Amino acid sequence: MRQQINMLAVVAACALTACTSPTPYYDSRYGEAVNQAKALQTVNPDASRNTDPVAGLDGPAAKEGVGRYRDSFKTPERTFDVITGGGR
Repeated sequence: MRQQINMLAVVAACALTACTSPTPYYDSRYGEAVNQAKALQTVNPDASRNTDPVAGLDGPAAKEGVGRYRDSFKTPERTFDVITGGGR
C-alpha cells in the first residue's frame, strides 16, 4: 500500500511539472502578424489607394511556379532511408 502511495506521489509530481513548463516559442509570438498589420496601417492609412503594382514575378513565371508546386504532390521525390541507406 505504501509503495502505491509513493508511486502516486511521483506520478502527481510529474504531472504538475508539466503544467509549470514554459510555453513554446510560437505561443510567445501569437498575434504578432496582426499587430504588425495594424502598425503598418497606422503609418500609412492611404496605402490602399496606391495603384502601383508590387514588383515581383510576372504572370508566366508565377504560373509555372504554381504548376511545379502542384505537380510535386502528384509524383513526390524519392526519400532516402537513413537507417538502411536505401530508397523507399
